[in-house]
This record gives sequence, C-alpha cells and structure tokens, in this order.
Amino acid sequence: MAPFNLTPSDPSPFILMGIPGLEAAHIWISIPFCMFYIISMFGNFMVLFVVGKEQTLHKPMYLLLCMLALTDIGMSTSVVPKALCIFWFNLKGITVGGCLTQMFFIHTVSTMQSAVLVTMAFDRYVAICNPLRYGAILTNARIAKLGLLGLTRAVLFILPMPLLLSRLPFCANRIIPHTYCEHMAVAKMSCGDITVSRTYGLVIAIVVNGSDLTLIALSYGLIIRAVLRISSKKAHLKTLNTCTAHICVMLMSYTPSLFSYLTHRFGQGIASHVHVTFAIFYLLVPPMLNPIIYGAKTKELRDKVGKYTCRR
Repeated sequence: MAPFNLTPSDPSPFILMGIPGLEAAHIWISIPFCMFYIISMFGNFMVLFVVGKEQTLHKPMYLLLCMLALTDIGMSTSVVPKALCIFWFNLKGITVGGCLTQMFFIHTVSTMQSAVLVTMAFDRYVAICNPLRYGAILTNARIAKLGLLGLTRAVLFILPMPLLLSRLPFCANRIIPHTYCEHMAVAKMSCGDITVSRTYGLVIAIVVNGSDLTLIALSYGLIIRAVLRISSKKAHLKTLNTCTAHICVMLMSYTPSLFSYLTHRFGQGIASHVHVTFAIFYLLVPPMLNPIIYGAKTKELRDKVGKYTCRR
C-alpha cells in the first residue's frame, strides 16, 4: 500500500527517538528485541506451515489460529524492523507518509486481532455449549467470512485516523518520543486543532474494545453457566481446560493494550520510557508467546509440530 497523500509543503521527516531516557542502553535493549522477534516469526510461521500442510488440521479452530498468527506477524513486523534500525544504526528519520502508513497498519492489525479473539471466544462457546451442532454452525467457509468481516471493520474504522492527521499542519519540532508512530504520539506533533482526530481515536478505542470485550464476556458467561450444569467436577476442569489457551492469549493482548492506551492519553505523570516500554510489550511479547501457548495447550497441534521439528 502506498503512503498516504501529503502536501508538498511537508517534506521534513519525523524523528523517532526510540525509548526516551534509555538511549545509552539501546544497543542492549535491541538484543531481547531481536530475539523476541525471531522467536515470534519462527513460532507463527511454524503454525501457518503445519496447519497448511496437515489436512487433519483444516478445521475452524486451526483456521482461527492461522488468523491469529497472521495478525501477530503483521503487528511485530510493523514495528520491530524500524525499531532495530533506530537501536543499531541510529536511523531515526521516517517520512510523514511512512509514519502515517505505519500507524495505519499497526492499528488495523491490532483491531483485526481483537476481532479474531472474539471469534475464538465464540468458537469455544459453540464447542462447549452446542457441541453436536459445532460442525454445522462453524464451517471453514463461515470462519473465512468472519475473518474478512473483521478485516473490513478494521480498515474502515482505522483509515480515517491517518487521513485526518494528513490534513493537519505539523510543527517544526518533529521529534516523537517513541519507537514507532502511535496515533496520539503523531497527533501531538501537529500545530493544528487535533480535537476531531483525538476524539475519533478515543471513540474507536471505546467502541472496538468495549464491544469486543462485551461479546467475549458474554461468551464466557454462557460457557460458565453450561459448565456449572455439569455434575462431575472432573468434567468441569476438563471443559474449562479447553479455554485456558484462549484466556491466556486474551489477557496478554488486552491488558497491556488498555494500559498503554490509557497511560498515553491520561497518564501525564508517568515517565515516557514507561509509556514506550508498555507499548512495545503489547506489540512484541504476545506475538512471541501466542504460538507457544497454543502449541503447549493443543495436543493435536503439538503432535503435528513435533512431526516436523523432531525429524531425524
């Protein structure tokens, strides 16, 4: 996708500072950065490869895992390569168009991932509460349509953000105290009125996170109600165990995301390096851990991965 159109009067690039206050430690910080990224790429591409190769894994749950893996790859790849350029080579400049494009991809992928997590919660609800009709309700084609719907929602919701910012004048001081182009960090570089852009970003965050978390809570409320009707305590644990991977992934995704968003908007007293560190945690650590969690908790996937990784 080409960068967003900008007026010729805005040729000066933005300067991404990395992690403010920790510039001297950038080279050391880059080591876990690079390691996490490599592990994330290996794990997520392994999930895509194994599910693609194994016909027995061509099921709705594993198609959702592939969607999650794609969002994890997109999220970390939107941020880490540029961050490593800052840490290793001090290449801090980024064009206004490039910055807005990066912002669009980061927020679009994040919104898409939220939609995938909602669909996974619905998948668990149907599997536990209506297992006899699972195959009829959740077909591969229906999962693909839900994925396309989630992507369409993400693009339509996020596209106005960079478009609104591209119409604003930017100040001479274009130093962004961050490793990537986050919406509010870029908006604060403008000398114009950012009320509309700021309000739109807040509304979208509330609508997306609010509606998605409500649907997830509803799914798990119905799951818990169904589990409590089971008389056997052993069956309780076995049923709930099928949800633990999704719950772990969901907590890792939403908790740092909400904390980072709220502190960036309302936590003026919090140090800049804390803001940036949590934002990085949200975009880097969950993509690394998600395939590990699902690989550990899903026996069928674990066995198939072992088939390829343990060959002699």
